[in-house]
Amino acid sequence: MGTAPDRGDLHKIVVLNPKGGSGKTTLATNLASYYALRGPAPTLIDCDPKGFTMRWLHKRPDSRPEINGIPAYEQPQEGFRHRLRPGTRTVIYDLPGGVGHDKLQSQTYDAHSILIPVLPSEIDVFSASRFIAELLLIAQFDRRNRQLAVVANRTRENTKSYQMLMRFLRSLKIPLIATLRDSQAYVQAAGEGIGIYEMPAYRVKKDIAQMDAIVEWLDQWRMRQLDALSSTQFEHVPGARVLTPADRKHNR
Repeated sequence: MGTAPDRGDLHKIVVLNPKGGSGKTTLATNLASYYALRGPAPTLIDCDPKGFTMRWLHKRPDSRPEINGIPAYEQPQEGFRHRLRPGTRTVIYDLPGGVGHDKLQSQTYDAHSILIPVLPSEIDVFSASRFIAELLLIAQFDRRNRQLAVVANRTRENTKSYQMLMRFLRSLKIPLIATLRDSQAYVQAAGEGIGIYEMPAYRVKKDIAQMDAIVEWLDQWRMRQLDALSSTQFEHVPGARVLTPADRKHNR
């Protein structure tokens, strides 16, 4: 991941998971859609050679609020280091799957907020648990105090896979900030190059509520930076849902 200019008003958001198909692009594009509507235009950096994020952006109608897209996989890192447009306040990185330990630190080096979408399946939970452990280990030696949160993706409550995912998340000391439904709204929006915030409200009311929770957590990034000065580990973020071992015991 290239290094964006180090400006005090620039929020750098990284969406990643080492396993493909976890919903990284869905999350990244919907966040970009939201920030485009709010303004100023965000920058969406596609680091995945598959280029799904850029394909979505190419479908985006000209009548929609602008999003600046950068296909980082086509360029050397230096090629997009200084390409952010003046006034940009939000940069969203969609990282590829298969991020190895050797690249993990460099690819999250200058991030302010890290989002990890996780699917409710045994393979995804196992992969995510190892990956999150690596991130937390890096954080112990990193004074930048990057802030991390989990988003449960494509979930259907009252299923065994969902319950298994929740048991895993209860053991973490990082926030689970949203649970995204297994909704066709995301599929329809992706096909049109838009986000669910740009769809009719009556069709996406429940989905918007969960995305709002993610945006609310992201908007706390500057406050989290200040709080992190007195802590070397990830701590509970006020307003975010944190599941503790006590909760696990209670729910047995």
